[in-house]
Amino acid sequence: MVRTIRVDVAELLDTPERQAEYISVALETGDPEFVRDAVGIVARARGMSEVARAAGLNRESLYKALGETGNPEFGTMLGVLRALGLELAARPVKGKPARPRARKAA
Repeated sequence: MVRTIRVDVAELLDTPERQAEYISVALETGDPEFVRDAVGIVARARGMSEVARAAGLNRESLYKALGETGNPEFGTMLGVLRALGLELAARPVKGKPARPRARKAA
């Protein structure tokens, strides 16, 4: 029988550098749910109340946006990242670039 222990990733993300790297890895996957979860974990590591206040949100709204079923708006994510002292940057994709998605009619 294999024994496992429960680990709270937020406790391991104890420096701004580790937090930035964790979110960067999530962004590189292109998985929006992983990105949302990673930002939520880092926000918990920093303190949700403090992050919410710095992002101009209330704590409940931040929990809802970054929760398992949350789908935060891009502006909300940018505000939270700024509150975490982080910024997004673009760089060329290595290898063959992805084809643009077809736009949905409004």
